Amino acid sequence: MGYLKTHRWARILLWVLLGLLIFLIVLFSAALLFVFLYPPFGAGASSEAKAEYARRASNYYDGEFHNIGDFTLMTEADDPYKDRASGKGEIPSGKLPVEAPSFLEQPSKDQLTFTWLGHSTTLLQMQGMNILFDPVLSEISSPVSFAGPERFSDLPIQAEELGEIDLVIISHDHYDHLDTPTIQKIDGKVKKYIVPLGVENHLISWGVSAEKIVTLAWWEEVEVEGLTVACTPSRHYSGRKIVDANATLWASWVLKNESYKVFESGDTGYGDHFAEIFEKYGGFDLALMDCAQYSTAWHDVHMFPEEAVSAAKILQAKVSVPIHWGAFSLSDHAWDDPAERFTLRGEEEGLTVVTPRLGATVVWGDLEPHMERWWREIS
Repeated sequence: MGYLKTHRWARILLWVLLGLLIFLIVLFSAALLFVFLYPPFGAGASSEAKAEYARRASNYYDGEFHNIGDFTLMTEADDPYKDRASGKGEIPSGKLPVEAPSFLEQPSKDQLTFTWLGHSTTLLQMQGMNILFDPVLSEISSPVSFAGPERFSDLPIQAEELGEIDLVIISHDHYDHLDTPTIQKIDGKVKKYIVPLGVENHLISWGVSAEKIVTLAWWEEVEVEGLTVACTPSRHYSGRKIVDANATLWASWVLKNESYKVFESGDTGYGDHFAEIFEKYGGFDLALMDCAQYSTAWHDVHMFPEEAVSAAKILQAKVSVPIHWGAFSLSDHAWDDPAERFTLRGEEEGLTVVTPRLGATVVWGDLEPHMERWWREIS
């Protein structure tokens, strides 16, 4: 009798374990399906595309893109609070001042304006075109709408309110630079996308026509109606899900025509690439510089503000603008540190630092109204 009872409990335990195993297999399969099929995660490259990446980009090998020289993604921070240079918090307690953009309706080829919309999203008017960098016009920087870093400032403009966009330029595929809902809302207004190698696969998976997409490797150029757009190096990384680390390229950008040269840094750590870019393209009129979301824990990934100033000096930028702040808190520094530290060091170094309010359209030649250090009045 005892044998039968023991045998019965053994069978029950076996069925419980089998049920648990089936549950785990189903859960794992669902997670895999979510990772590979959920649209905001984007899509990967075909074997033919990977062969093309290897042919065009010397930093693509072993199935992924690489930075040049020594690069460490994460280190052990020597002091996790070292980046808090002010007493302010990671997000402001008060409202940030926001202006309604005043884009030129029909800019001429010799006019230059730029409108910073928060974080790295900037609309540049150059060569008579509307050029939008890293469009993120959502309230959350995340693959899902219910979790992730929330925008702490008001949007100056909604995606639906944007007019015709001649060029959308993407620096890399992280969520705070490439936002699925924004792309889907503006795609009908966009004539052309210019992206680093690999990013095209995400766009196509979201319904963007492949015919509208130009892909570039570092040092490759394309000319669009008299405007040269060059893909230049940065020091960063890429990926939208755990299994696609560095499957797409990251980049900075040079735009030049007969009147102006503009540099957009993308996300980047400090490095020799700034001197290489200057050597090839010479000095710049305008430089939009990543100087935020830095940490001692990932120093190679983002420049500290003082490093961004040094980079702007190397580029011999006539005007520098701190970007990658004012919208999302993705590090542990105070929300206003990037602008404050960049401005203080820039002024010490003799740079012209323009710090427009969110949404304010800056017209080249009329910079003075946009040199107000407005964040100092906000707690």
